Amino acid sequence: MLAGIDGSARAAAAADWAAREAALRGVPLRLLHATPQLPEAIAPGPALNRLREMGAQLVQRTVTEFADRYPDLEVEGEHADDSPAGALRSAARDAALLVVGTRGTGGFEGLAVGSVALRTAAVASCPVVLVPHRSGTFADGASAARGTGQVVLGFNAQRPVGEVADFAFSAAEACAAPLRVVQAWALPVESVSPRILVVTEEDRATWEDQEVLRLSDALRPWQQKYPGVTVGSDVMLLHPAEALLNASRSAGLLVVGRRTEPQAAEGRLGPVAHAVLHHARCPVAVVPHAG
Repeated sequence: MLAGIDGSARAAAAADWAAREAALRGVPLRLLHATPQLPEAIAPGPALNRLREMGAQLVQRTVTEFADRYPDLEVEGEHADDSPAGALRSAARDAALLVVGTRGTGGFEGLAVGSVALRTAAVASCPVVLVPHRSGTFADGASAARGTGQVVLGFNAQRPVGEVADFAFSAAEACAAPLRVVQAWALPVESVSPRILVVTEEDRATWEDQEVLRLSDALRPWQQKYPGVTVGSDVMLLHPAEALLNASRSAGLLVVGRRTEPQAAEGRLGPVAHAVLHHARCPVAVVPHAG
């Protein structure tokens, strides 16, 4: 597991989330700090060296802190001479999971998600969890590792994505949390008059029953693969982003997918993923998948 740190409280909260998850799963944690190469006119040599030293000290201090806090956790740190987004993208090639804060030291107050977090979630080759920073005990309450929140999975029964479903089911299994699968649906286009929406309750109930059955059938392979996971499902007549945000209010982790087709624009998140990253109050996992 890989986590980015930059000295900010938000990155520290994300790294601690990663440490708890890594300890729970019994996997090592790698902490990464980056100091970008800057022109001499912007940062003279001595100043840049000092920035590197401060970064190395931050990494070592965090490694020591986590080793004390989580005695069974194998943790190591490293420093990269690259931009934060570039360093995280490169390091993610060898990681099973990357964890970052929704914002780092840059940006401005009120900004929900920073450019590094968005860029990383859009281009990383492994799943990326973006952890929001909240005051008080929110971080504890939102941690799937503490078993205090359910895992929420955005799912499309008509186009089920194995990578995303596997990630959500395995996350729920690892932290012994219930899994809530959310399927958003819309009224059939052919049933709606072009001038006025006329839908009987009987028709709506029939279509909803069909969606529920389709979802149940589509989930069966993963329920058989992960028999220990308690699964609940919701079929919502809402926009997918709204349905997921409603479901995530008491969640410890929200899981969505990101397409990686060759013809798709690199570094671009879909509208649903973009919306939930900006508005969800729990950690969000963005899982890349082909097709």
